[in-house]
Amino acid sequence: MSPSTSSSSSSRPPIWWSNAIFFVSVHVAALVGAILRPPSTLPLWIFVLTLLLWQTANFGITLGYHRLYSHRAYKASLPVRVAFTLMGSSALQGSIKRYTDDPVNDPYSASRGLFFSHVGWIFFKPSYEKMKLIDRADLDRDPVVRFQHRHYVPLALSTSLVLPAAIGWAMGDTIGAFIWSGLVVRLLVWHSTFLVNSFAHWEGKQPYADDMSARGNFLFALVTAGEGNHNFASQPLTLHAFPHDFRAGPFADDFDPSKWVILFLHKLGLAYNLRKVSDKEIHWAKLSMHKKHEHENDSSSDLDSETESETETWTIQEVQSYLEHPGRAVMIIDNLVVDVSVYQREHPGGAALFTPYTLRSGVVLQDKSDEWKNASWAFNGGYNRHSTIARRRLRQLILARFDPTDEIRVS
Repeated sequence: MSPSTSSSSSSRPPIWWSNAIFFVSVHVAALVGAILRPPSTLPLWIFVLTLLLWQTANFGITLGYHRLYSHRAYKASLPVRVAFTLMGSSALQGSIKRYTDDPVNDPYSASRGLFFSHVGWIFFKPSYEKMKLIDRADLDRDPVVRFQHRHYVPLALSTSLVLPAAIGWAMGDTIGAFIWSGLVVRLLVWHSTFLVNSFAHWEGKQPYADDMSARGNFLFALVTAGEGNHNFASQPLTLHAFPHDFRAGPFADDFDPSKWVILFLHKLGLAYNLRKVSDKEIHWAKLSMHKKHEHENDSSSDLDSETESETETWTIQEVQSYLEHPGRAVMIIDNLVVDVSVYQREHPGGAALFTPYTLRSGVVLQDKSDEWKNASWAFNGGYNRHSTIARRRLRQLILARFDPTDEIRVS
């Protein structure tokens, strides 16, 4: 065996047999059940129940797992968190703690092909080597998340399969409800969610940014409670335009029922701290894409050159002087001194990602032999690839150029 072959084999993720068997079994059981109890034999209430439970699980994923916990796009009261957690559990997509996104080890990365990003990833155990760097303290503190993680299997099976069967028993058709509102609904939930992972990176519009694969598609939005508006906002550590917005569609005519539910809960005082990007940022993104399609110069380039040309150059002493004030923190990216004092708490991955690269108040700077503190490698693809919009955000945080001839060391 050649070294390359050995390396390839050792890096191949192991097959996740339990996951694969369960996934295939549900498909087979649903297919057999649908043949035994075809739609023509079902009463109307089973169709209504099937649609209701499908959308209940969808909203549990979009409102709870995705926008509340993964995006941290808003905060919710305890009853709302409990409700969304139960709804999300019925989707059979793992606990909230396991609902994670890693740019390099993304289990359903669109870069690995349409089939793999849709269902192929399910058959392999994912690797989350960098998840320890992401700040998940909010999840660890949340009693709802902790309880669900400890009791996920009984919660998931009860809400996804036992509940529809119980409703069917009460209505006089246990088998029909179990097959269609239980098994078939799981397939609908799974594959509507997987559309966002796969086809939403292949087909659709890119009105906000095209330096990523995510796209917006109205048809996908219809079956995913609004998540089909994928070019605007999606997974927090992958390439999407505005990952921290509680909306997937910022405009009134964007089909995003999850956004409407959050706004309704906000009116009732059950949801708060709604985060959204400014209209100015949205306008800039759309204008930049419009100019690009017209084969004009990318406005981000104009902005970058203008910003840098007007920026003064700092020495070690000036960086040190800036850091004398309590609470200040900077990073050096591409020989630019960037103020991350506030932004590190807003970053999609949390402040923990910044720690190895951040110079803080009280740090003594001596020389430049320690490469760990320079964030250029991490920002430019070493840790994560950043979109044009992310780079524009960085430009807004620039304090000064850093003199690369200066020696710097953190002691």
